[in-house]
Amino acid sequence: MRFAFLSDIHGNATALEAVLNDLQSKQIDRIYILGDLCFRGPEPKRVLELVQASGAKVIKGNADEWLVRGFKDGEVPEERLEMFQKERDWTLGRLDQADLDYLKNLSTDLVIDDGQDLIVHAFHATPNNLFDVVTVEDTEKIENELMIRDEADIYIYGHTHHPYIRSLHGKNIVNTGSVGMPFDGHPLASYTIIDIQDGSHSIQLNRVPYNREHVVEIYKQSGYPNIEEMGAVIYYAVRPK
Repeated sequence: MRFAFLSDIHGNATALEAVLNDLQSKQIDRIYILGDLCFRGPEPKRVLELVQASGAKVIKGNADEWLVRGFKDGEVPEERLEMFQKERDWTLGRLDQADLDYLKNLSTDLVIDDGQDLIVHAFHATPNNLFDVVTVEDTEKIENELMIRDEADIYIYGHTHHPYIRSLHGKNIVNTGSVGMPFDGHPLASYTIIDIQDGSHSIQLNRVPYNREHVVEIYKQSGYPNIEEMGAVIYYAVRPK
C-alpha cells in the first residue's frame, strides 16, 4: 500500500493542484490530509472543492477550528489579533454554511491499520491538541505528546510547516511540511509518501514546484487584507510575523 499525506494547504489551491497532479504518477492508494485547509490563503473555496473531489480522508487543524469558532484568548498574539480577525472575516465571506459544517465535523486524528503489519497514527499538531507546537529537536515533547499510542509504528503530523523524518525508540516520527505555505526557506509544496510492502516500509518527503507569482497575484486581485506579508511567505517560505 502506498499512502500520501498532505497538510497545511492554507487556501493555496495552486499549490494543492500541483501536489495532486504529482500524485497521479505515484500510484497512490489513499490520500490523507492533516488539516488547515482554507485559512490565510487566496482561494479557500476552491481548496475545499479540490479536497472533497480528491477522495482524501481529512482531519481538522487549528486553522479550520479558527474558522468555525473564532479565536480564544492566548491563541493569537494580541498585536496580531486585529489582522487575524480581518483575514478570518475575508475567508468567511467566501465560504458558506455547508463549508463550515464540513470543517466543524472533521475528526482530529486517525489511526491507519490495514493489515500491513504497520500502524500509522496521524494528527494535525498533537493527538490531543490542535495548537501545540512540537519541533524535531524537542525529544521530550515528541515522546510525551506525539508518541502516546504505543501500538503505532509511525506518527505523522503537520502544523509546524517544517518537514522532517526522525527515528526514536525504533519508531518513525514524520512531519509532512506544508503544501501551501512552507516556513523552512524552501518555497515548494511539501508532502509525504509512506510505502508499506510485506511488513517493511519507506518514507519519502517530496517537494513540488508551483506558480508562486500566480498565487500572489490572486491575493492582490481578491483584495486580501494582508497581501504584503502573505506574499513574502509564499515567495520566500518564511514564517509570517
